[in-house]
Amino acid sequence: MRTRVKICGITREQDAEAAVECGADAIGFVFYEPSPRHITVGRAAAIARLLPPFVTTVALFVNADEVTIASVVDQVGVDLLQFHGQECADYCAGHRRPWIRAVRVKPETDLLAVRSEFAAARGLLLDAYRPGVPGGTGETFDWDRIPAELAPRIVLAGGLSPENVGDAVRRVRPYAVDVSGGVEAAEGIKDRQKIKAFIEEVLSAEQLHSPA
Repeated sequence: MRTRVKICGITREQDAEAAVECGADAIGFVFYEPSPRHITVGRAAAIARLLPPFVTTVALFVNADEVTIASVVDQVGVDLLQFHGQECADYCAGHRRPWIRAVRVKPETDLLAVRSEFAAARGLLLDAYRPGVPGGTGETFDWDRIPAELAPRIVLAGGLSPENVGDAVRRVRPYAVDVSGGVEAAEGIKDRQKIKAFIEEVLSAEQLHSPA
């Protein structure tokens, strides 16, 4: 199975175009004002209009209210919602779009229990835990904590970069990988060569697992 790639924290048209040209399957918009990668609804809508068919657009929220989410859904027309706060499963499911649940993995996190709690999610996005930071820490976590049975439905995030994503794909075999800071020249500004290198590393890792 091919590992999908999401480039998150897109804030500029040229970065979205670079991601698509390098082979990204999805791009992510961050609708969380404290983030350096925050984007307005209007800017996200303008970027989304430039995208070709079959590139998934993902909206990231952290404890957003219903009005904010509805505005993004209506004006940007995103395909998938991604929840990073304390949202319960019923709240995640109430916004007219499929969704995924982000999980900040602690040593005591029971990922099988989380999967059961958020059974209606399209998948789980696994990120590193840092107190007070809802995501985008630039840190990895212990991938050995991921049950093998979950791997086909997870999006692996947390500190991925061109230097370690190949190892992540070989070890975890996730459905997708998600990167933001690992392919940036500065916060919120992507680096085309890093995006290209990241996706090439994913493809190389897959080839090592392909049947002869």
